[in-house]
Amino acid sequence: MIVLGVAMLALGVGFLLVAAIGLVRLPDPFQRMHSATKAGTLGTSLIVLGVLLLDQTARLSTGLLTILFLLLTLPIGAQLLGRAAYLSGARMEGVDDDPLADVLDRAEAKPTDRPD
Repeated sequence: MIVLGVAMLALGVGFLLVAAIGLVRLPDPFQRMHSATKAGTLGTSLIVLGVLLLDQTARLSTGLLTILFLLLTLPIGAQLLGRAAYLSGARMEGVDDDPLADVLDRAEAKPTDRPD
């Protein structure tokens, strides 16, 4: 049980590290948001499960409700942030044609001060 708990903690920290690297290295807000949401949610859930396995005083119901809350709220928050970024004209890397051009009104993209 201890080995499994430590493995879950290590794997969770690894996923959080990948999410942090993605936030720094990826070029546009949509890719950064995807990295933070997917890897961050999985990493945090694995850490909570690892703590539940290692700590005898942790309550199972509290840990499972925490994971459920994360799984329900983070994707919705990421969807809303992505929509706001799209509508405000954030640049999109690697997209030749905009599939939402006829559906949503988008502000003109502003040039960035960041050199590429």
